[in-house]
Amino acid sequence: MNRPLIGVSTYWEARASWGVWELPAALLPAGYPLLVQSAGGIAAMLPPDDPEYAASAVARLDGLVIAGGPDVDPARYGAEREERTGPPAPERDAWELALIEAALASGTPLLGICRGMQLLNVALGGTLVQHLDGHSEKVGAFGTHAVKPVADTLYASIVPETSTGVPTYHHQAVDRLGENLTVSAHSEDGTPEAIELPGPGWTLGVQWHPEMGDDTRVMRALIEAANKLFTAKG
Repeated sequence: MNRPLIGVSTYWEARASWGVWELPAALLPAGYPLLVQSAGGIAAMLPPDDPEYAASAVARLDGLVIAGGPDVDPARYGAEREERTGPPAPERDAWELALIEAALASGTPLLGICRGMQLLNVALGGTLVQHLDGHSEKVGAFGTHAVKPVADTLYASIVPETSTGVPTYHHQAVDRLGENLTVSAHSEDGTPEAIELPGPGWTLGVQWHPEMGDDTRVMRALIEAANKLFTAKG
């Protein structure tokens, strides 16, 4: 049985360790490909590359996931770097922004996770809050908090419960929304937890980390949309 091909953006690390090796590496936490696989897709890693190749890469995919990772460079949304903002990852910013633009232009189903949601907002002209307390318990440990969907949105159609606990780890958030985006879920303190782009395509960003939980519905919804594109390609 054929499965849709889902690209997942990837860390680019100057040094990583495994076995007897300590080398530069393209890394992706296992939760991402495992979630894609459990939802019915084939995962393909997309390490940073020249942005001019993004459209060609996306054309070969049936769906795209922009994964979590380092803080987006504030220069990307016209802001000065604040003290608690992490170091920039310019190659990853450039590559993932190009992937997002290519997915939006081609109608490829797109899911942004944590940083991926923030970068989707930036790609469409939005800005970010550079530090937010209360959405990560401690360094290197995921927390859990409740997310409430906004009625009549794509996210609410996927997860209709009035409140759902999600795995969370972030210190930045959406501030000014990008063009044509809408907020489709909030945390209890009002922080935007999901954004989406209404229209004929399938574009959703979630601030939490579904790859760290056991609720596969968001990824399954992406796979369902990708299956339609896969079938149309023949």
